[in-house]
Amino acid sequence: MSFLSALTGSFSTPADDNPTVAMVEAAYAAAGLDARYVNVDVSSADLGDAVLGARAMGWVGFNCSMPHKVAVIDHLDGLGESADLIGAVNCVVARDGSLIGENTDGRGFVEAMREVRHPAGTHVVVLGAGGAGRAIAVEAALAGAARITVVNRNESRGQALAVLVADRTPAEADFQPWTGPYAVPASADVVVNATSLGLGDAEAMVPVDPDTLRPDLLVADVIPNPPRTAYLCEAERRGGATLDGLGMLVAQGAVAIELWHGVSPDREVMRARLSEVLGLDSTP
Repeated sequence: MSFLSALTGSFSTPADDNPTVAMVEAAYAAAGLDARYVNVDVSSADLGDAVLGARAMGWVGFNCSMPHKVAVIDHLDGLGESADLIGAVNCVVARDGSLIGENTDGRGFVEAMREVRHPAGTHVVVLGAGGAGRAIAVEAALAGAARITVVNRNESRGQALAVLVADRTPAEADFQPWTGPYAVPASADVVVNATSLGLGDAEAMVPVDPDTLRPDLLVADVIPNPPRTAYLCEAERRGGATLDGLGMLVAQGAVAIELWHGVSPDREVMRARLSEVLGLDSTP
């Protein structure tokens, strides 16, 4: 019998509102893993020391959230393909004595999307070109999407992401400026809100033309709370399939557990626990 648990966790600041610990530890318990997940508030000035501490204590991996997703790269030994393309890390994995940075933001979206529609050959419209938008655009392209359309208010950032996807993935990519209610093109198969619009506000509507949210579209949102945003509700009223941010958050955590422990966790357990601590309906 061993009394030495595998250690994982999260480095961010502020950290007190991060519910990932509850979700991951529920998954560990359900899988019978002797592992712990520690939520740690780490300042930017102390990030290097925190990574050294994780090395010294033999952590098998850890998450990095804001504001450390880019800064942590300087303290790692290498990057996975998508993390290198995205230019940000949210999951660090110990491999053969090295700390390797991965990005599960986009992978979480793609994993959740596969439960509804396979990305291969699709035209994916990404609303927003920030961290979540970059991750989703890159991962969807790497997963086989044929075309990525980036829609963003900041033209230079949106153009840069479209060029990145076109130059470094097999997908075609284009940019469209977001100057008013966005009309989703008829060629689109998936449209995902990758902005913070709607976070904590069930009435806030993403500026899209609701009449273009067709029944054959998969309409997705990265917002986990509330999971049924006004944007998704509008799509549901038109008979479309939807994918909420809670599913993406669960999928991110599941991918991290697979990277750290080589075990596929029970995602229903994870979603139920996450919904419980957030006071939400756990129905997908």
